[in-house]
Amino acid sequence: MTPATISSATELEPGRHSSPSELVGEELRVVEDRIVELLGSDEAILTRVGSALIGAGGKRIRPALALLVFRAAGGEDPADTIDVGAAIELIHSATLLHDDILDSGTIRRGKPSPYAQFGLTPTLVGGDFLFAKAFSVAGRFDAQVVGWAADACVQLCEGEMLQNRHRRNLDVGLQEYITIARCKTASLFRQASRIGAHFAGMSDQDVDTLAKFGDEIGIGFQMVDDLLDVVGPESVIGKPVGSDLREGAPALPTVLALAEIPSVASVFSSPNPSEEEVKEAIYALRHSGTLDRVRALARERIQSALECLDTLPESAYRAALEQVTLELLDRTS
Repeated sequence: MTPATISSATELEPGRHSSPSELVGEELRVVEDRIVELLGSDEAILTRVGSALIGAGGKRIRPALALLVFRAAGGEDPADTIDVGAAIELIHSATLLHDDILDSGTIRRGKPSPYAQFGLTPTLVGGDFLFAKAFSVAGRFDAQVVGWAADACVQLCEGEMLQNRHRRNLDVGLQEYITIARCKTASLFRQASRIGAHFAGMSDQDVDTLAKFGDEIGIGFQMVDDLLDVVGPESVIGKPVGSDLREGAPALPTVLALAEIPSVASVFSSPNPSEEEVKEAIYALRHSGTLDRVRALARERIQSALECLDTLPESAYRAALEQVTLELLDRTS
């Protein structure tokens, strides 16, 4: 299948509500094929590292957002959006490889991480390889698109360093958390939505509004991920419950609880907390009002994201974007 075979929007019955996977599922399959194609290397170990991560699953939410925004904005030929969606997913995957090195992460998406399977050097170079492959695709577009992709990568790096600076730092606050989430998570959501709107031919103002949509949904997504790290279960989050707290990462539940729950502050600031101490802190978080505050903050972001969608005309694609946005909060129930 090639992008040319799906250049026209899916025909929909009037008033019918369709799921995102039904609306852009065919395009996402082409994204997946494009990613697999880009993983090829003369050095087999690089292909194996990338394939181990990509093959372990993932929601592909970033290319899905790009495609849904593109269609909701009236875009017709998705070929360019498919290519950039694949590039954005490769950038995201590269950051996951590097994150596992930085965190000594042995589990990714419920399976042994590439770092655990292949070691430091293949994983590090594998991440660099995916970045290079992403820009081999994104680099063929106009300077604005390339600049947006590059900006996302810059923010990913800055967010990683900011997070590292605040690791086990008892002075970290909500504003620092938001900045980290905006850089590390929302940057790719923002550019995926922005580029989808750009390729559909929207005005600069509307492109900026859709970029804000991506920003808000990205921050909300990270907030919910942080919440799930506390409530689990492990089978859903694909890693041990309490990993953020154990590693001293400034996740939102921890940041909000530092001044209120001594056991959380103690574990967060400790370089080597015991499992019993982690369990005690997680229990305290679950039985405090902290998680309700996290849900409320995530809900504010989701509501702000939904308001940004008012710039789009009513359609099945806009409804699907609303559905994707609301489903973020559903993961916390």
